[in-house]
Amino acid sequence: MQQQEDEQWMRYAMQLAQRAEEAGEVPVGAVLVRDGQVVAEGWNLSVCEHDPTAHAEIRVLRAAGQQVGNYRLLDTTLYVTLEPCIMCTGALIHARIGRLVYGAADLKTGAVQSVFSLLGDPRHNHQVAVTAGVLAEACSQQLSAFFARRREEKRAERRARQALEAKASVVGGANSDIKG
Repeated sequence: MQQQEDEQWMRYAMQLAQRAEEAGEVPVGAVLVRDGQVVAEGWNLSVCEHDPTAHAEIRVLRAAGQQVGNYRLLDTTLYVTLEPCIMCTGALIHARIGRLVYGAADLKTGAVQSVFSLLGDPRHNHQVAVTAGVLAEACSQQLSAFFARRREEKRAERRARQALEAKASVVGGANSDIKG
């Protein structure tokens, strides 16, 4: 039963991640749930907002705090498509999130289990329960496809620029022959 509910909300977070991708952002989506109801939702907008803190998780926590009128978001579950970073993990502790459910591991900056294990540190004044790897393959594929497209777009831009430069040098060389 819990697994089905987790997968349902993770699919919802993946739809939110798609909105980030449509905005040209890394596709990470998050949704905060309490008693089976959406409290807040969000997706990455760091590039669009010129804000390094505009991660999906932070945007959700801000919206939820406004929605409930309190920065403490007790008895909630945050579903996010990618393992949170150090900044987001700290915010989850301060917000008193009850449970974190994430999809893909982040082997470069993951602060829950992959690189750091911040939520497992018993010295924190609040402990967040963690469920990792829900729809991990689908979440990972969403991110991998985005980065593959982005790499191909950059290659295409580079090829186009090189073609223009080559054409300009041919035209420039032809002009110098005419003058001489």
